[in-house]
Amino acid sequence: MRAPIGDFDHATPAPDALAELTAPVAEAVRNWRGTVPAEQILYVDTDPDLADTGVFVQHYGADLPDLSANCVVVAGKRGGETTLAACLVLSRTKVDVNGTVRRRLGARKASFAPMDLATGETGMEYGGITPLGLPAAWPVLVDPAVLDLSYVLVGSGRRRGKLLVPGKAFAEIPGAVVTEGLGV
Repeated sequence: MRAPIGDFDHATPAPDALAELTAPVAEAVRNWRGTVPAEQILYVDTDPDLADTGVFVQHYGADLPDLSANCVVVAGKRGGETTLAACLVLSRTKVDVNGTVRRRLGARKASFAPMDLATGETGMEYGGITPLGLPAAWPVLVDPAVLDLSYVLVGSGRRRGKLLVPGKAFAEIPGAVVTEGLGV
């Protein structure tokens, strides 16, 4: 199948590519219940040696910076308690951690979670964290601009491979909270 965005050799419906995904992402695809059919979530194989943005775009498509989203794990702290959450914003924006995220989590302080905490808690590889398959208790803050895209390139849970997901599907993932002002 031809990928709807980018210059990828082949796109596979994610339910047919479960072996290529980490266990939590594969489980999320297997149990998908959104209005967007799981078969519209696509997996594309990518070379992890081409993961740096400049090289990735040069190889897989100049349009991808405008069609990609980053999923980052944040930690909000208040009174000795830490709340973990994920934030999904368009790649050309940054997460408003100290404003929007901090307020949304009711935290005194918010910051990006350390890499070992993020990967340990998600079961995903650094550089491949995706909003599909995150721990059920986590809020997944989604910038509304992500929902407006017909397809969005995001991580697959691994450094190798990406998911192409209809933008509107991100509002339907467990824990999703569409959050104005998340991406700046």
